[in-house]
Amino acid sequence: MTRLAHDIATLAWAALGGDPRALASLDFATEGGLASTFAVSDLASASIGVAALAVAECAAAGADRLPRVQVDRRLASFWFGLSIRPLDFALEAPWDPIAGDYPTRDGWIRLHTNAPHHRRAAERVLGAQADRASMATAVARWEKSALESAIVAENGCAAEMRSIAEWSDHVQGAAVAREPLVHAELTMAGANTRPTVSPTRPLAGIRVLDLTRVLAGPVASRFLAGFGADVLRIDPPDWDEASIAPEVTLGKRCARLDLKTAGGRATFDALLRDADVLLHGYRADALAQLGYDAAARQRLRPGLVDVCLDAYGWSGPWRNRRGFDSLVQMSSGIADAGMRWRNADKPVPLPVQALDHATGYFIAAAAARGLAAQRESGRGTRARLSLARTAALLIRQGTGHESPPFEKESERDRAPDIETTSWGRAQRVRTPASIDGAPMQWDRPACALGSAEPKWS
Repeated sequence: MTRLAHDIATLAWAALGGDPRALASLDFATEGGLASTFAVSDLASASIGVAALAVAECAAAGADRLPRVQVDRRLASFWFGLSIRPLDFALEAPWDPIAGDYPTRDGWIRLHTNAPHHRRAAERVLGAQADRASMATAVARWEKSALESAIVAENGCAAEMRSIAEWSDHVQGAAVAREPLVHAELTMAGANTRPTVSPTRPLAGIRVLDLTRVLAGPVASRFLAGFGADVLRIDPPDWDEASIAPEVTLGKRCARLDLKTAGGRATFDALLRDADVLLHGYRADALAQLGYDAAARQRLRPGLVDVCLDAYGWSGPWRNRRGFDSLVQMSSGIADAGMRWRNADKPVPLPVQALDHATGYFIAAAAARGLAAQRESGRGTRARLSLARTAALLIRQGTGHESPPFEKESERDRAPDIETTSWGRAQRVRTPASIDGAPMQWDRPACALGSAEPKWS
């Protein structure tokens, strides 16, 4: 059953430019899978595996042999859901009350309204709605393509449900299919300020400036923090994601900056000059509009490892479109295939937000491989990934991958340490990956957004 995980890891490692011989150091353990017609648990295992393998390269620091990397398929699948287990607090509801799937006159559409400005965009088209029932009445009057276009034109987030074949024939689906899983290129050289590698904490001293939000980018920086990276997350003054912050801020410090002010830009410039890695997940043109295009970022920090993601890919007419995992699942045919597999009367998404999580681990792998290149040549790296391209990787594996269910989670699946978060005490599911001699562990508990100052520790 783990053979498919090896196959996906091989594809991803090649896309990352890795030496195929390194894959001999990667093993997968345990059997079973999440309930899906898609190979979700194989994708989970493979993406975490290549991220850990890239960190193992950093730990080896040019040695002939890499440390052994092992990924537990069951734990990897759990981490693709939620890793945190609150002890004396409750997580907030993850979805806005009117977010979700709705029938239209000719099919289905998903509205993503978690952010207040995205809900307002949908309601400018459909009218203010108090609950799902009234929203359903408003949506039912529309054809799905027309409603998707109208909400997107208002800078909102929506996706009609397409089949895999329809997405393949769509101009954006075809554009994504032509893209590599990872766009990566070396950039200009800079001062090599990377600290001496510690085999037990391979990323200790590495400064990661994290501009990402829900969900792929925060997964990536959480992973890097687990091997010692100093992660500073930056959010705008008015942004919050209370439902997911306890899950993804583990190991980080979180600050706020307004990049539209002179003071905020000056602080950001100083932070970027001292960063080793920059992660960002804005739409393709967003940082450029603020004056921080790729060339400007490299001028500020020559040799930077610059890794970015978007929803719908880096080419085609949708390259600047807002999107999220659940929307890409609708657009790309995943939800439709799930509906047909389940013989259901409504869209059936993946059991977890696998596109977000897998892309996050691929981002972490790209960052770690960029650090290795920086060490060897002094040159920086620019890498770009997308949720839609990760979806294409999953779809490529086909359907019909039902597996025996995993054994139910028990107390022995939890790490013994108690984490004192900003919200209360919690435990985590045991880590899904192990690197010989370099345990995955975090130096800071999860914290609220904006709880730290925008400066390096």
